[in-house]
Amino acid sequence: MWRYIIRRILQAIPLLFLLSLFMFLLIHALPGGPDEVLFNPRLDAAGRAAMRVRFGLDQPLPIQYVKWLGNALVGDFGFSFSTNQPVLQILVQRFPATLELFVTAFVVALIFAILLGVISAVRQNTITDYLVTSLSYFGLAMPAFLLGLFAQDIFGVKLHWLPTSGTTTLGVTYDFFNGLWDHVLHLISPMLVLAILFVAVWSRYLRSSMIEVIKQDYMRTARAKGVSPRTILIRHALRNAIIPLITVVAIDFGAVAGGAVITEQIFAWPGMGQLFLQSLDNRDFPVLLAMLTLSGTLVILFNLVADILYGVVDPRIRYS
Repeated sequence: MWRYIIRRILQAIPLLFLLSLFMFLLIHALPGGPDEVLFNPRLDAAGRAAMRVRFGLDQPLPIQYVKWLGNALVGDFGFSFSTNQPVLQILVQRFPATLELFVTAFVVALIFAILLGVISAVRQNTITDYLVTSLSYFGLAMPAFLLGLFAQDIFGVKLHWLPTSGTTTLGVTYDFFNGLWDHVLHLISPMLVLAILFVAVWSRYLRSSMIEVIKQDYMRTARAKGVSPRTILIRHALRNAIIPLITVVAIDFGAVAGGAVITEQIFAWPGMGQLFLQSLDNRDFPVLLAMLTLSGTLVILFNLVADILYGVVDPRIRYS
């Protein structure tokens, strides 16, 4: 197992290098690149030269990339064009909010996706299956921004059950427990919107996989031996059917560095997704480059995690 992990990590190094190079060249190839963003039209020649030196734009592009890559490897992604703060500091400030949103949404989505996927597969071609399928298609067809607006309007504006945006109620001072409860109330709406989008996709994957597994010969053999239906469903069917779902979940969670862009923007959730849109609007290229590179890195990392989990879930899978 360890040899396999080391080999996969070594294979990921050139991929990460090519990914960072592509992102770096893409950022500099965009219309109105770093040079245009930084410079105030009223700056004189000396001011422009000083700005170029300040951000390393006076050097050839290959030298800029090598220096950026060397600094990025030790966590130095440069300074934001908008705020002049270190990019790493900005990411550290924003990442916990996105991680909180993703983890809670993933836990809720995983529970309901497994539940609905199994029920839909076991009761294939019944009213229950058609109902679950209709709900899944509704989640697949519903745009995230529209689902978010509906949640705000229904639960926030009309019913006054949940806040409509932000992470805390402004202008109100709470003690620890009331402040924690206020934060949870603010989390529920964006978390549910994100979870619904995940459930719609994951439940379909699990349903298809469960239907295929249920038809296998070893399932009929287990029934013939008198194994209880619950044991057959959990230990034999679900354990084998969940393997394709692991890949989808791992890839989705790898996108945590990019954040849930639309959901965070709708609910003014101060995470990585909102930061991405703000940086894109301000053409804050150091922040964008760092976020894109980290997103690619996490996707590759969680693909490795998914491969390892295959061996944990299915003992037949062995890595040599």
